Amino acid sequence: MSSALSVPNTLSSFTDLWSPRLVASVNDQHVKIAKIDGAFIWHSHPDSDELFYLLAGKLTLELEDADAQMSKVVMQVGDVFTVPKGMKHRPVAEHAHIMMIEKAGTVNTGDAGTSELTRVPEDVRPRGE
Repeated sequence: MSSALSVPNTLSSFTDLWSPRLVASVNDQHVKIAKIDGAFIWHSHPDSDELFYLLAGKLTLELEDADAQMSKVVMQVGDVFTVPKGMKHRPVAEHAHIMMIEKAGTVNTGDAGTSELTRVPEDVRPRGE
């Protein structure tokens, strides 16, 4: 039988930002945690919704719909928001810890291409696995 994984212990085991760690898999979905601060890049995930759950800090999700209409979702600790597949978005954080659920194999920078912030799915395994 597998053992439980502590999300707080896993969060305390790393300091790097914008580098998700895989903590669980459910069917074809990955559950990841990350520490984030500042603004990420604008991107979308054409094939996957992305659920954000705010564990700590402050998080604003900037959104752009298909008609280029801009909106913001200001999240409080404990809030959940799902960005629909294909919607351009950009997380902007103040010392936040987040949990994300998305389709297995989803690259964090989505359709924006690769950058220094890109983490391929194989990079997100917890340390020591």
